[in-house]
Amino acid sequence: MQFVIKALDAGRSVSELHIDAGDEAAARAQVSAQGLTILSVHNAAGARQRKARFPLQLFAQELLALLQSGLPLVEAIDTLAEKEARPGVRSTLLGLCGAMREGKPLSVALETYPSLFPTLFIAMLRAAERTSDIDQALIRYIAYRQQLDTLRGKIVSASIYPLLLLSIGGLVVLFLLGFVVPRFAGVFEEVGGDLPLASRLLIDWGKLIHAHALDMLIAFGVALVALVLAVRSKALQAACGRFLWRIPAIGGQLKVFQLARFYRTLAMLLRGGIPILTGMQMTRELLSATLAPGMDGAMQWVREGRSLTDALSHHQLTTPVALRMLRVGEKAGNLGEMAERIAVFHEEEISRRVEWLTRLIGPLLMLLIGTVIGLVVVLMYLPIFQLAEAIE
Repeated sequence: MQFVIKALDAGRSVSELHIDAGDEAAARAQVSAQGLTILSVHNAAGARQRKARFPLQLFAQELLALLQSGLPLVEAIDTLAEKEARPGVRSTLLGLCGAMREGKPLSVALETYPSLFPTLFIAMLRAAERTSDIDQALIRYIAYRQQLDTLRGKIVSASIYPLLLLSIGGLVVLFLLGFVVPRFAGVFEEVGGDLPLASRLLIDWGKLIHAHALDMLIAFGVALVALVLAVRSKALQAACGRFLWRIPAIGGQLKVFQLARFYRTLAMLLRGGIPILTGMQMTRELLSATLAPGMDGAMQWVREGRSLTDALSHHQLTTPVALRMLRVGEKAGNLGEMAERIAVFHEEEISRRVEWLTRLIGPLLMLLIGTVIGLVVVLMYLPIFQLAEAIE
């Protein structure tokens, strides 16, 4: 494997070295032998892969299919590397094969690429390696990702329709104001006469948009770019998240969504053989800043020997349904299965609410857009109606 090492030489200048070595320790040894002070070490393949997203779910599905066909683990990954056409993904797979041929477990090889393989996936495989049950670990992880993707897909699909309605309605209104209204204004000026106040305001807006169409288009483009950059800003995302959590109706639903994902992930980890405390520590990263302190307190309670149900309940990480089901799961000794049932219950609840909101918001937006367009049309024709009455 190749490593990129930044080092400090005797002249106190920083240099970047590309070293071929079996592992990071060997690469460090080579650089130290040259009398250099090491500043940082990065795996070259991993650094390249940060620029391209690794298809983790596809990798898990294909690896599971090959393992169930009877291929050994190393040979299965080598087969995936041979058929891979993307250079970055192929390099990662070959790196995994090389590490495993050196005697490293798959979980250790995956840790070489921390930006590509999440901690949950690595922990699942590490626990499965103790019992040689990698197939079941992959099955659980694939099912876990499919459930989360399904829920996320429903939420995204529900948000696309309102956005399309708003976009199309906005374009129609802009077309009326910037193209149709100015032409009506010319007709009204030739005829003369006093116009209603609302019609005059509409015509003034239409003239303004028509006269500064290019400037408004540029301003819209700049605003769109700024919006995209703002959406990508972690600080802005955190601020918006804190604001939404303060709204009772929205904050309650966000909490249910977060808890559903928490219980789904915890169920996968517990059923994969991960200890409770370790699973809680991993799932903490999935929680928002509002719920994360509660998870810290719950973990402290579990370390002190208290039950998981009491810890989560005291720190407000349960719902009434989840609390009762957790108590049953602790008594029966099947917390993993019960946590998955909790996740299913709340995910179905979220899906029903999303579907209900979609059915409600769609007609309301159509009514709003129709009202605005109708108002513009009425205000355009109102002077004509007054003129006709005057002629009569």
